[in-house]
Formats: sequence, C-alpha cells, structure tokens
Amino acid sequence: MTKTGLFTRAAPPQLLRSASGGRIDRGTPVSFTFDGRTYQGYEGDTLASALLANNVHLVGRSFKYHRPRGILAAGSEEPNALVRVGRGAHAEPNLRATQVEIHDGLYAESQNRFPSLKFDIGAVNSALQSFFPAGFYYKTFMWPASMWMTYEHVIRRAAGLGRVADDHDDPDRYERIHAHCDVLVAGGGVAGLMAALQAARSGARVILADEQNEFGGWLLGEADVTINGKAPTGWIAEVIAELAGMDDVTLLPRTTVFGYMDHNFLTLTESVTDNMASPPAHLPRQRLWKVRAAQTVLAQGAHERPLVFSGNDLPGVMLSGAVRTYITRYGVVPGNRSVVFTNNDDAYRTALALHTAGAHVLVVDLRRDLRGELVKSVRAAGIEVLSGHAVTIASGTQHLARVEIAPVSEGGSAVLDDPFHMDCDLLAMSGGLSPAVHLHSQARGKLGWDDRLLCFKPTTVHEASFNAGAGNGVFDTEKAIADGLKAGRAAVKAAGLTASDTEAPSVEAPNQSWRPLAAWKISNGHGPGQGPKAFVDFQNDVTASDVSLAAREGYQSVEHLKRYTTLGMATDQGKTSNINGLAILADALGREIPEVGTTTFRMPYTPASIGAIAGRDIGTLFDPTRLTRMDEWHRANGATFEHVGQWMRAWYYPKDGETMQDAVNREVLAARSTAGILDASTLGKIDIQGPDAAEFLNRLYTNSWLKLGIGKCRYGLMLKDDGMVMDDGVTTRLADNHFHMTTTTGGAAGVLDWMEEWLQTEWPDLNVYLTSVTEEWSVATLSGPNAAKILQAAGIDISLDAADFPFMSMREAHIAGLPVRVFRISFTGELSYEINIRARHGLALWTHLMTAGEAFGLTPYGTEAMHVLRAEKGFIIVGQETDGSVTPQDLGMGWIVSKVKPDFIGKRALERASMAAEDRKQLVGLRTRDRKRVIPEGAHAVLDPDEGMPMTMLGQVTSSYYSPNVGGSIAMAMLKGGRALMGGTVYLPMLDGDVIEAEVVEPLFFDPKGERING
Repeated sequence: MTKTGLFTRAAPPQLLRSASGGRIDRGTPVSFTFDGRTYQGYEGDTLASALLANNVHLVGRSFKYHRPRGILAAGSEEPNALVRVGRGAHAEPNLRATQVEIHDGLYAESQNRFPSLKFDIGAVNSALQSFFPAGFYYKTFMWPASMWMTYEHVIRRAAGLGRVADDHDDPDRYERIHAHCDVLVAGGGVAGLMAALQAARSGARVILADEQNEFGGWLLGEADVTINGKAPTGWIAEVIAELAGMDDVTLLPRTTVFGYMDHNFLTLTESVTDNMASPPAHLPRQRLWKVRAAQTVLAQGAHERPLVFSGNDLPGVMLSGAVRTYITRYGVVPGNRSVVFTNNDDAYRTALALHTAGAHVLVVDLRRDLRGELVKSVRAAGIEVLSGHAVTIASGTQHLARVEIAPVSEGGSAVLDDPFHMDCDLLAMSGGLSPAVHLHSQARGKLGWDDRLLCFKPTTVHEASFNAGAGNGVFDTEKAIADGLKAGRAAVKAAGLTASDTEAPSVEAPNQSWRPLAAWKISNGHGPGQGPKAFVDFQNDVTASDVSLAAREGYQSVEHLKRYTTLGMATDQGKTSNINGLAILADALGREIPEVGTTTFRMPYTPASIGAIAGRDIGTLFDPTRLTRMDEWHRANGATFEHVGQWMRAWYYPKDGETMQDAVNREVLAARSTAGILDASTLGKIDIQGPDAAEFLNRLYTNSWLKLGIGKCRYGLMLKDDGMVMDDGVTTRLADNHFHMTTTTGGAAGVLDWMEEWLQTEWPDLNVYLTSVTEEWSVATLSGPNAAKILQAAGIDISLDAADFPFMSMREAHIAGLPVRVFRISFTGELSYEINIRARHGLALWTHLMTAGEAFGLTPYGTEAMHVLRAEKGFIIVGQETDGSVTPQDLGMGWIVSKVKPDFIGKRALERASMAAEDRKQLVGLRTRDRKRVIPEGAHAVLDPDEGMPMTMLGQVTSSYYSPNVGGSIAMAMLKGGRALMGGTVYLPMLDGDVIEAEVVEPLFFDPKGERING
C-alpha cells in the first residue's frame, strides 16, 4: 500500500506473475519504488524479475540514441537494465537490475533520460541516427579548433549513463579480507559445485564463490532436469549442506571473482548487506577478498548470444535462456503472445516452458533440417515451428508490438519471399552460447575457436588454473558434471594432495544438440542501411552497420574496431556482443573468425565498487601519515606542518605576531649567522651490503664509486635508463662491503623499487642486499657558524677540527653517552653536521641539542627555510628542478657524469645527439629588477612580453623565494638555451596582466666561492 496525501493507494497487481512456482517466497511480499511509483514483489525477486512481474518492460534509455530499452538477460551479462539504486549519499548508479535483490523500501531510478523515462528529449537522437555513425565524435569535433572547449563541455555532459550521489561522502562501510586456499572455485553452477565437492572431500582448503544469491547457476532456472532423481534445487541443497558442514570450506554467495592476476592472486567482491532493508550496524556493505590460491578452477558458465536483426533492441525482446529463468526461478511469464527465434536446440526448452506457463508460442528457426528430441517435444505440444525462417524486423514504440517473419537463406543473409506480420508481446531469441572466458583471459590464458560450437573456449593456461563446465565449452549438464569432477581432481593433485573418489551423480535431461547455425546478421529484406537498425552492442548503441562501416574505413584490427565503434567497451564488456561483432567484422573482411581474433578482457569481470576496493583506506586513512620521533617537540613549539610524501614535516615555526614570511626570514638568517637545526629524519635511507655493493653503486650512479674510502661520503645522481635525472643523494661507505644511501624524502620507495628491479632482473649475478632503514634512524641537522660549538657543548666525544673531520666524511661518536653517526655534509652551504641516532633516541637527542645550543643562538628551522637556504646556493631538488625530462647537463652538472666508466644506467641515452641540443631547457638563476618582487613558482618566461597569443615560451620558474641573506628575491628556472641567455632579460607575464622583468644569472646567489662550508 502506498500513501499519497489523505489516500492510500494499493500497489498495482503483478499481472505477469504466475499463480505458483519459482524460488521466490510468496509469503513475504516486498514493496519497492521504481521511478517514483511503488510496486510489489516477493522476497527472492531481483529488481528485474519484480518489474517484469508488474508488467514494467521499459527500464532505461540507450547511451547514444536514447532508444527505449528493456530487460534482455537475467544475470551479470545484462546490458540494458542499468539503474540507480538508493537515495542521497547511498545512491549508486549503473547497477544491473538483474542482480539487484529487492527489499522493503528499495528505491530505484532509471537513467539517461530527461525529463522522464517515457518522454525523453534525448530520443531525438534516434530520429537523427543517420548523422551519428561509428566514429561520429572523431569526425565532427575537429573544426574549428577554437570551439573545442565548447565541444568538450557538451561531450562531457552527455557522456556516461548514471549519476553519482550528490553527496560524495559515502556513509557505507567496506571491509577487506586476505585469504589463502588450496583450491578457489569461481562459479557455483553444476561444474563448480562438483569441483568444490571433489576438492573438499580430498581435504583441500576450498573457497567457492558465485555472484548469485544462491548456488546452482543455470540449474536454478531449469525445470526439465533431474539429478540423482531429484529436482536440481534439491540436489544443489544437498551439495551445499555437505560443503557447509566442512571446516575447511568457505562458501561465498553474492560474491564475484572480478580479477585474476599473476601468481594466482584473485580479487573478489562480496555483497554483504545490499539485499537488506535494515542492515546490522556491525556488518559492512561490501567486502573485498584478496585471495592467494594454490590452484583455481574457473567454472564461470556461459552467456547466451542475441541474434542480430532489425529492431532487436526493443523492450520485450529477450534472451531465450533469460525468459526460461524468469518463468522457472521467479514465477514470471514475460509475455502471453510469444515468438521464439533461434538457431539452436536450446530455445526449444524455452518454448516448452512458455507453453506450460500458458503463453501462446510460435518457434521461428533459422535451420532447415530440424530433428532431435526437443523439436519433437515442441511439435507434440502443438507448438507451430517455422524452419528456414527468420524474424527480419521487430517493431513497436516503447515495447515490442509485432514482428515480420520471412523465409531466409542459409544463415539468414537474404530474404527469399515476402514476410508476414504477427502481433506479439515477447520475442525470446537465442544465437548460441559463449563461454565466459574473462578470468581465463585476464590470467593470460589462450583461447581457441570451436567451429562446431561457434565460440572461443579456453585452450592453454598461464596460471595454476583449470577450466570446467560451460566456461570450458562443455554445455551439456551431465558432461559438465564430469568436467567439474575432472577439474577438481586435477586441482587437488596439482596442490599436492591426494584426490578422493567421488562419483558423478546421474542426470536426466532433454537430449539436445549444442551446435548453433552460423547466422551473424539477419537480413531485413531492404537495401543496405535501410529499415530499423540491428544492434550488436546494446549498451553502447553499436549496430551491425557500424561494424561494417569501420571495416570499410580501414579499422580492420579488432582492437581498432573496439575503440572506433566502442564495441565491447560498455560496463558489460561485451558479454553478449563480442562474438557477433567479431563475426560481422570477419565477414566484412572476407576472413574467418579466428583470423580476426579477440579483444582483451580486462578486470573487473563486472563493475566493482570503488568503496569496496578502498575499504577502510579512506579519509584520514587513505594514505599513512608518517611522523618523526621529534614530532611531539615540533607541535609543542608551535610548528606549522606540510605534507612531504607521506611525512608530516615542520614547515616553519611562527612566533607570536609573525607572518609566515617573517618566521622564514628569521630562521634563514639564524642558520647563516648563528646556527639552525632541522629535523631531517624523513630523508630516505637504504642500507646496502654485499661483496658487489660498490660495483652495484658504480652502475647505478653517474659518477665513480669503486674507490670511495671507508668513512667517506659522495654525492650522486641517479638516472632512469632514458638518461633523465631520477633522484639524488649522498651515499657513505661504512665498510668495504657496506654503504648507507640517502634519497629524497618523497623518492625513497621508488628508488628502492628501482634498485631491486635492476638487481633482480638485470644483474642477478651481483651479490647485494638492500634494506630500507628510513625509520630506524632519527636525524638532526645542525647548520651555521656555531654548529661545532653546539656539538662540543652537547658533549660529543670526537674532534671536530676540519683536519680530523673533513667535509664529506662520517664519524662514529657519542653525544651525552648515546651512540651516533655524524655526517659532515651540507644542504645549506654552511658548516653542517647530520647527526643520525637510533630512532627511539631521536627526541632525546633533539631536546639535548636545543638545550646545548641555547647559548649559541640555535634556532629550529623548517622545510621552507631549508628551501630558501639551498636555493641561495643553487642546490637542486629532484622533482622541483626536474620533471622527468631533465639531464645532468641540463642542470649544469655535467661534472658529475663520469667520462671513464664503461657503463651506468642512462649512459647510452646521454650519448644521443638530441641530449646536447642547444635549445634544451637549462637551469639558470633569475634576479628580478624589482628586488622585492617574488616570482610565482610555475610562471612562464618569454622574451617578448608584447607578442600576441600564443606567446613563445622559454620555460618555467621551478623555485622562487625571498632571501633575507641576499636582500631580495631569488629564483631558479629551466629555460630553453638558458645558458646562452646569461646577462639578458626575460619577462614573466602574470594572469592579471602584469609583467615581471628579470635578469638571467647563474643559479648561485650566496657565498659563490663556498668559503662558509668550514665555518
């Protein structure tokens, strides 16, 4: 009952619901809303079955032409019935109505229509469809170029089908679980059940996953099969009960295996509470399973193919197997006056199911020579069968109303006589079966064409997997059971276990041929391009004529066809369309189907919720926040922080009344006049050990490392193999075979990965071991004229005299009794000491140094002051002065590239002539004419500020600051031919029309002779 104002309105009757039958619970009615109207179904219904029961066939509009679309299938292959489910922040678009389980209060809306589903303004596209062929966007929006921004806005508004929630703060909770098993079975149909049973009885740890709410697959929709003398559902219940009673078996209904990656790593999404009206608070909405399986059995089943004929996309035109499923499983008869159109035996089972349900049935079969048990049964039931005929055109406005039927040639490519018309409200079509090979293909398995079954099916595997049942091209129930047992035994043995003896159950089912007739495009009796369109890909509005047009225009590769026409690129990934599209392309090219090949199936098998993938890693948990051991002190002393990679670093330390610039100026001046202290714990640190460690570094860096002395430090540049700067840092030799490397804060993980890649794939002969030790050490950097005095006051037990402790060296020492490593390196150009201490003592060291330095004017400084100090000296920051296209020579650092080493990563790339081109961007300094004017970072430099648009750009400013030590602004920039511009003037236009004038100078603004390095 639905309340409207003062009145109560009953939900409309379920006109197409049968009086009995189905797997639904008729004792538990369920109310739901679709497009603002309330309907009633039963527990166990999907949204699709409940809408059909209520005689609702129009459920959406197509992507390009906005054609009326109805329910085509009964499972995850559904391309048409995409809906938006939920309200407010809970709303989620593009869910398949065939997989949405209804519950009390479910709210769903159709998509891609305005202002309403029945009256959609976008339907005008259908009237103009001749102007929207394949490749329309590529051909149309090229001219004039000035209009592209307008085109882009319109295209983006038109793109997509559903609309995400206006409130992007998802209120639902998602979980993640990691699991290991001996055998993972993907698919809970008859083959999957037998494989799981065989593995479980053999003592294997088994996970059985199926996307439906109950196990059984196609068997749930069959009424003419018995197993061990029982109805299919009875036998399924026995198998599930046995599996559920085993401790090492995990049963996962409502769970889709959507990804299959290397080393038998598979990802699954489990729908936990989507089917509940009031989910318990402790349960997540969905759960992501990350499974590492020793062996995998792929039993995904098969998808029925539609037939391609004019008007085949109308609501009321459905797949034959889906019609049978709705009748048998859901107690819904989708039409009363029906036509069954087929090229194979299986549709005759649908004809019998419709007849038993009381519908009028006509069978139209493309084949001429009809024989077999099912054909005889249909004729014996009094159902008329037209052999050698085809449905050439289906007509209607928002629902199927009539069809044209005519005798046709072999394969339906030509109409042989005048058609006759028949009024009908249901057309059940069947074009054969296609094994669901998506996971097999994701795992890099190979496919082979079966010329008898007219489908691609698995041949060789790449991962530790076995295919079974319909997914292996074995469609017969009895043979699929045997195939499942075979796969289960093989998986058990491959997992190192002994397979038990499991007998196959007896099966009674109609005897049928699974061989379809090759009929890929049915003629409508009109000339080329005339008559209603025949659709191949329903969701993306790709027609048979689109495929033929693409072939004529030269798109002969199946991958090019896919992208040009968008065939198979919708959310269903071409589950119902791919084979038909490939066959039509092959015919247009005069080739065989296997010569054309297949497109690449990519994960996910069906769309996976981003929420499930993210799990709890959202909001503040999206990325780990890393804190140094001195963080407590920084916060207590008023530091302002910035993110650097995952680290929170002290940015500056404002005192009362200070602006950021005031604080930074104070810190910068202190570091050069008295002393400054920086928390440098975040620098990446990698421990390198092994007999070949020096050789490894020699190949990794551009300069030489073989003769570096113990206790000595060296600065190094690391290049990618394309010769571009990747990272820099100082590495110290601790012993003959032991080095300590530092990297940039943000680049630490990438550098370690890079090093491991070369060790494991290119130089496995080198005996080297790498360990990240970033978080094992806390680092305090003392800089300034008083740095040595502060260390002495802190009680360091080694000589700091320059002769005893020279620049670019390291000493082991103690401060206040705590062991430390002290590195005499400098990123400021001042006398500096980087003091490394075991992380747990970091805060103690910091507070001790602050106390000792109080009398010497010690000032903590943050990352902003650090940037100013290094820029004053012209020191680069990788990722700021570099962008992946910068060489050492571009930076003026050719001195660090060895001329004598036989090789290093990037050496060959540096020898290319283009690397020495005079117009490459080069590092320079900029000094503004107005010394107080600081150039915004990222500003572009030009030679002529009065040049018309588009202006000729020289390059961009990479670093820019106000320097209190220099008394004005300083900047570093990457400019084309920059060194040739020295002493000249460049201009930097601002967005507000202002122009900043600057002189090109050397990128060195303070202490040009480097005299302050020793204090």
